[in-house]
Amino acid sequence: MQPRNSRLNSAALRGAVDLAAVKAAGEAAQKAEQARAERARQAAAADSDGSAVAGSGYQLVIDVTEDTFETEVVQRSTEVPVVIDFWAEWCGPCKQLSPVLEGLVEEYAGRFVLAKIDVDANPLLSQQFGIQGIPAVMAVVAGQLVPLFQGAESAANIRKILDQLILVAEQRFGVAGVAGGGAGVPGEAEAAVPQRPEDPALSAAHDALDAGDLGGAIQAYKNVLAEQPGNTEAKLGLAQAELLKRVEGLDLQAVRAAAAAAPKDVEIQLQAADLDLVGGHVEDAFGRLVDTVGRTAGEDRDAARLRLLELFEVIGAEDPRVVVARAALARVLF
Repeated sequence: MQPRNSRLNSAALRGAVDLAAVKAAGEAAQKAEQARAERARQAAAADSDGSAVAGSGYQLVIDVTEDTFETEVVQRSTEVPVVIDFWAEWCGPCKQLSPVLEGLVEEYAGRFVLAKIDVDANPLLSQQFGIQGIPAVMAVVAGQLVPLFQGAESAANIRKILDQLILVAEQRFGVAGVAGGGAGVPGEAEAAVPQRPEDPALSAAHDALDAGDLGGAIQAYKNVLAEQPGNTEAKLGLAQAELLKRVEGLDLQAVRAAAAAAPKDVEIQLQAADLDLVGGHVEDAFGRLVDTVGRTAGEDRDAARLRLLELFEVIGAEDPRVVVARAALARVLF
């Protein structure tokens, strides 16, 4: 059985670009305040009883299956970053990496949770996430997939990756751990910050996007932006809905073959970049468009540049992959 979450498992998204990020982005500030209040409460409790992660309601290392993926990873990722270790018993590098990750999750004391997925026992999950080799490490934050690295890495390098992940998770989505935020008195953390009523028009746009009504979602987000031009949640939702609309009906293999055969065909390169992004190959999508900008001029160059900027909106300006791609774009433009 594949994960049941309708957003992460959307047929169009193939589990890579998550619609939950739309709502998460708009709630980031509020969740950050809640997380800070909860960490302060847990720190006070830790001082009094000496525990490392006071009142933790989560195990820091969990074994995940296809049946438990939604609850153990997708839902949990709204409260704490979930790092996924794809491994197998026969894999030597996996046996080297797993103890390192397990040691780091203890060291970070609840700033992230480690989910271990045996690719042999869960072939549908490894297929959904496009796992080509193991060990492979990814993360899910607020329901959004973030590829991290493949192959064995040193603890020092992994710490740098984790630090960046935690920073992006907190600043962009307000997801900051500590794991176990649900422990203690129900509603205690939520009481720290008043809940913000949701805009009905924005809620309707989210619902249309979740339901796969892309035309309705696009129009609904445009309606919100007509009244509130600076609404970042609506901008993100519109960018995602338009991306999904563009890839409707496209054949992945056919487009990739055409793009490889015709590197100067800007329209096919734009389609391939959209499919790369939807498939979770974020760096490939950005690199393809940067290369296209570099080899074109005039209207073709503008089309590739603007599409790249649109994809930046989908991923988010704070994402380190966007920062790298912006620098690459600047080099080919200037």
